[in-house]
Amino acid sequence: MEQGGAREQARAPYTSAASSSATTSPSVPPVRMPEQARGNQPCAEPVRGEHTHSEPPAPRVVVQRHSVRGQILDALRAALVDGELLPGQVYSAPVLGARFGVSATPVREAMQQLAIEGAVEVVPNRGFRVAERGPQELAELAEVRALIEVPVMLRLARTVEQVRWAALRPLAEATVAAAAVGDRASYAESDRAFHRAVLTLSGNQQLVMVADDLHRRSQWPLENNPATRRADLLADAAEHTALLDALIAQDLAVVQSLVREHFAGADR
Repeated sequence: MEQGGAREQARAPYTSAASSSATTSPSVPPVRMPEQARGNQPCAEPVRGEHTHSEPPAPRVVVQRHSVRGQILDALRAALVDGELLPGQVYSAPVLGARFGVSATPVREAMQQLAIEGAVEVVPNRGFRVAERGPQELAELAEVRALIEVPVMLRLARTVEQVRWAALRPLAEATVAAAAVGDRASYAESDRAFHRAVLTLSGNQQLVMVADDLHRRSQWPLENNPATRRADLLADAAEHTALLDALIAQDLAVVQSLVREHFAGADR
């Protein structure tokens, strides 16, 4: 369940940071910016301290002055989920910065955060390599998530009023909508939003933060399977609505079965 949308028009490929070597990285699809940072907007002023590129790739993605680092972090996370940043490949901050029309600094800061989260690793004097993960790591993440979330959901199923569960219906439906169009990045966001909303009913914010971190890590692609199939997204989304129905009905056996199956399906 853990793994965007209509692709933008193909743009010129860019290479990894190993420009001094005769070997260059394979062409990579453009990294998608969040919706609020895209569209036909006037070019934002350069952020103080940042340099502009004389010949940026066209069409140029406009980054707003506010929260540049946050926008780029969101875009890079989406690119990871979408398979636009490939496991094992090295990407440099200057090249990605040119892609966004900003300096390397906010890109490097965003990549450092992804390194803390384990999504990438620092390659001295070259850039950042996207982590290569196998099925074993994904299975371990699923096991830990089940250990945390199953008992909490069973307790909530016994204590939370039906009206509060019903209020989460739009979140479950959002995962179905994203899956229907094969938008992996939007699905990943709506998937986490649904689980966060469920766990938030426990009143334990530490649990919510830990579970959300594990959830995000489980959405990164495997080295030999960079993109989740639409059929798997649809199956996972259907489990969200079924789980919500079971929670409303206080059917503990079905809740437990669905949650365990849901996490087990993460390594499809």
